[in-house]
Amino acid sequence: KIAAALRKTFPCKRVGIMVAGMEVPHAHIHLIPINTVFDLSFAKTKPAGRDELAATAGKIKANL
Repeated sequence: KIAAALRKTFPCKRVGIMVAGMEVPHAHIHLIPINTVFDLSFAKTKPAGRDELAATAGKIKANL
């Protein structure tokens, strides 16, 4: 359900899955809109502000 909403929200070929959690004492399952396997890298990310995160969350929720 979440992956389908991500595909509607972001132009992508697939939604990739990454399990990570080194910086906190539990695992995270990340769903990441991707076009190639090389998009599954946190090195490509940039920090987002609170307003940008809230707006993006609203777009994803609207597509659920």
